Amino acid sequence: MPNEVFRQARVVVIDDVQANLRLLESSLRTMGLGQVHGFSDSALGLEWLQQNPWDLLLLDLDMPAPDGFAILQALSERDRTAQQVILVTALGDAASRRRGLDLGGNDYLTKPVDLPELLLRVRNCLQLSYAHRQLEQERAALEERVQERTARLRDSYQAVIRALARAADYKDNETGNHIMRIGETAALIARQIGAPETWVELLRLAAPMHDVGKIGIPDHILLKPGKLTPEEFDIMKQHARIGHAILADSGRSSLLELAAEIALNHHEKWDGSGYPAGLKGEEIPISARIVALCDVYDALRSSRPYKQGWSVEKTQAFILEQSGKHFDPRGVEIMAGLFDEIERIRDSLRDP
Repeated sequence: MPNEVFRQARVVVIDDVQANLRLLESSLRTMGLGQVHGFSDSALGLEWLQQNPWDLLLLDLDMPAPDGFAILQALSERDRTAQQVILVTALGDAASRRRGLDLGGNDYLTKPVDLPELLLRVRNCLQLSYAHRQLEQERAALEERVQERTARLRDSYQAVIRALARAADYKDNETGNHIMRIGETAALIARQIGAPETWVELLRLAAPMHDVGKIGIPDHILLKPGKLTPEEFDIMKQHARIGHAILADSGRSSLLELAAEIALNHHEKWDGSGYPAGLKGEEIPISARIVALCDVYDALRSSRPYKQGWSVEKTQAFILEQSGKHFDPRGVEIMAGLFDEIERIRDSLRDP
């Protein structure tokens, strides 16, 4: 323990006998401790301990209220390694010793004390307290470095994900803000249904990749301004499986697994008339049911080179009308309660 740190250690002495208090204070200062705080009034001593940082307490037990036992109880939530307590008392019976140690005392000395022994125990306790604090500081610094590196990796990962999703949307005449709106709106609905925040965040990141499979659709079909023929629509529908194939072979990434699930199932419909598998009702993963709502809402509201965006009223009426048909009725109910907030998201992430 460096001498400078030793001099700065905060040591408190509480003893209702003034002679004992002065002896302990002077002895501690002779060993180089620069911050020694003595109290003969136990109530004032306890108040100081509760309002200030400290490293070591030398505590008498047999005092007017609050006695040493009451003080130990009041300090029961302290970190017992960082804030050590040496009980210095005339109560030498086994019951008092056991009670004092059980309530949080780290060491126990009976009066009259052997001062050289007391000072050795003080040094040992302060060294342990210092070592504990150093370990905590190093652990906190390590956690901060890990969090910083994790954040950098997450940011890089998210940048790649956004680039991949935008590649699909730009090919389909969509915009980067469209995919961001899908992510934010899906997270809004997921949070409202009470999903865990970790899953909400995964959905926010995964939802923008729902149409990544359109990368694999020929341009003459994907960009066709008119209605697709049945054969062309069959090819278009393949983007769900293509997206799943792109995202699913991703090892153990929970984010890409969720994105693959959404890509495969976001065109399924509640009544079973969707694709690619014709899933019905709760057979459709909840992630895909949420994204289907968000995707259709935003697509209807958005203007594109080949169409004019729908009004708020017409879009919302369509969503409500499709409850139990295209969409999960519970999802529609939740979205209806969030219509105003969804429009605020659209305003904040408006297309260029």
